[in-house]
Amino acid sequence: MSDSQSLSATTSSSSSASIVSATAVAQQNVIGSGDLLTQEVSRRWHDVFWSAIFLLHSTAIGCVLAVLGLNRFRKKDRLNIDKYTMGFLENQAGLTEDYWPLYAVAGGVGTFLGCIWLLLLGSRAIQMVKVSVHILTTYLAVISVLCFWSHQIFCGVGFAIGAGLQFLYVISVIDRLPFTMLVLQKSIKMAWNLPELLRVSCAFMLLMLVWLALWSFGVAGVVASSMGDGGRWWLLLVFSVSLFWTGAVLCNTVHVIVSGMVFLVLIHGGRQATSMPSKPLIKSLRYAVTTSFGSICYGSLFTAAIRTLRWEIRGLRSKIGNNECLLCCVDFLFHLVETLVRFFNKYAYVQIAVYGKGFNHSARDAWELFQSTGVEALIAYDCSGAVLLMGTILGGLITGTCAGVWARIKHPDRIIMVGSTAMLMGMILVGLAMVVVESAVTSMYICYAEDPLLIHRWDAEFFNHMSETLHQRLQYRSSRARPREVPSNSQLQSQRIPDTPSP
Repeated sequence: MSDSQSLSATTSSSSSASIVSATAVAQQNVIGSGDLLTQEVSRRWHDVFWSAIFLLHSTAIGCVLAVLGLNRFRKKDRLNIDKYTMGFLENQAGLTEDYWPLYAVAGGVGTFLGCIWLLLLGSRAIQMVKVSVHILTTYLAVISVLCFWSHQIFCGVGFAIGAGLQFLYVISVIDRLPFTMLVLQKSIKMAWNLPELLRVSCAFMLLMLVWLALWSFGVAGVVASSMGDGGRWWLLLVFSVSLFWTGAVLCNTVHVIVSGMVFLVLIHGGRQATSMPSKPLIKSLRYAVTTSFGSICYGSLFTAAIRTLRWEIRGLRSKIGNNECLLCCVDFLFHLVETLVRFFNKYAYVQIAVYGKGFNHSARDAWELFQSTGVEALIAYDCSGAVLLMGTILGGLITGTCAGVWARIKHPDRIIMVGSTAMLMGMILVGLAMVVVESAVTSMYICYAEDPLLIHRWDAEFFNHMSETLHQRLQYRSSRARPREVPSNSQLQSQRIPDTPSP
């Protein structure tokens, strides 16, 4: 008895000692990361190849857009480009200015929605999140019906599938929404206590509008061209992918700037703390557009697509039940996506902002930090990123609808082309407003994984909620991973069906 007591005492003392040492190491790491942002530390340039590719791509696409827009501006075939596409002429040519005002409406609506989201998230956060979650399914279904009514069968089927997937996803994560609402509420509180972050978002929104003016000018020239629908759709696809990458780069640049600022505030205990460095926002901005810009360009190519795929697979996996065959297929996809997430995740941008690492190095370090501390279970349970994406998609759909309605009145044969490209413009503009909140969420998770006391000092009640939820999720995972008990011989004997007595 005394041996067992001494053994338990030794075990508890050793475990407590390990916890204390781990906490001390975490605090030293956090202090060191704070020094990296506070002091003038020279940073290495990372992923320079991708920054060069992005700048070359932007220059080339900008020149092509300018040429295509000018070719139809106030005069048909001003630059004599049609002679190179004589084999593709199938439509009556128009002018750039016939369609450019439609995209101006899209830019105005997208900017208005982005600003409204920023304003209402501060005062009506929970109501706005609920609107994003519940209205999106209805809106997709209504657009699907309108597409069928307009004999746009392909688009109608696409929107109907989108409405079904959105409905299934919301049903699969309905029990997670209370915790998600709490995380978003605290993140919005953090963002609104730092008004300079909102100004950064607005500034990048204006920068995006400048690029969209050129982009829509060229796209309007493509829509007005005399090429066949096939050629125009291919050109629009190329320009849409280019715009998606450009928008993702600007959003993730804001992400890095905001993450660096939020991390500093949490480390120093508040914006007004005496230990806060001077001009921290300028330093974060300088790092984001110089040494870390290549990493941002590289990560922006893949992160969004992999993250969306992971959300859908997680939602499907949680509702499969006991279908072993389907579960095996989904598990294969799940582990494949999880491997990709290890090297492409949004938490890398916090590591980039704080430590100045390359993208893959940052993503791997962030994921290993979450795995080693168990915080990955909390992140998997949180749906804040998906909820913000729903708001972004809803903003894009409203923008596309406004441009599409006007296109139906003036140019009914171009409604799908104008509506789809205008929707992408709206999504990017609203996304630039949403990224401030998402950056605050990612920064808080990184801080909680490195040193939970940082969150406790900032908001003790929120810290208690996070710790309790983490404990519940870890218990849930351990119960699912626990192997089934193998019945003993005596249990098997007792469970046997007795022999039927002979008559």
